Amino acid sequence: MLQYLIVCPLVFLAGFVDSIAGGGGLISLPAYIIAGVPAHFAIGTNKLSSTLGTSISTWRYLKQGYLKGKQLILPVVCACFTALAGSYLGSSFSMMVSDTVLKHMMMVVLPIVAFYVLRNKNMGAETEQQALPVRAMLCISMAVAFVIGMYDGFYGPGTGTFYLLILTGIAHLNVHQASAMTKILNLTSNLVALINFLLNGTAYYGLGMAAAVFCIAGNYIGSGLVVSNGQKIVRPLILIVLVILFVKIVTGI
Repeated sequence: MLQYLIVCPLVFLAGFVDSIAGGGGLISLPAYIIAGVPAHFAIGTNKLSSTLGTSISTWRYLKQGYLKGKQLILPVVCACFTALAGSYLGSSFSMMVSDTVLKHMMMVVLPIVAFYVLRNKNMGAETEQQALPVRAMLCISMAVAFVIGMYDGFYGPGTGTFYLLILTGIAHLNVHQASAMTKILNLTSNLVALINFLLNGTAYYGLGMAAAVFCIAGNYIGSGLVVSNGQKIVRPLILIVLVILFVKIVTGI
């Protein structure tokens, strides 16, 4: 019961944060480990809850029509295939790494990802940029999806944020288009990694499904907010939670 009391509220917060600007895994994955879930099971169970939560925010973004237009359809479809391949490779490699290595990786990964999240002062702000040609968009989206998809399958925290930063900064998508594309790619890599972890028996179904309810609620509420106001909420939340979690990790999980 203590695991549920620790994980569920933090996963709700993670879903809320992730639906706006990504980075929810920075909160949810450490929450499982702090609750005493072994590292491999923490990643697998986190994929279970986050996949269901991400599906809700993906549906809400697509419902708004942010990815309409021929110039985006082909890049999105092709990027999903490369994200699938990357996620499968990453999740397969993750299961070969020991629990101890995965736990201590957080001491490195969390500060790095947090730096990129917090240094982006315009996170969630609408930007007007000249659209790239379809061929350039295709190459960028496929390359990005493969690399970040592999990271998502292997570990995960910060995946949504990396997608959002690159798609707005390099691919020149506006924040609504980038957020919608981020959700589709993130959902694809999450789903593939989840299937791989489930086939290898590294997930707690009860805890994962309970957390999924909270993750869905957080994603639903967060994705209903205006994206341009999201960064005002997200950045302080991430900073506070990361400080707490990092102190806990350093002092011994």
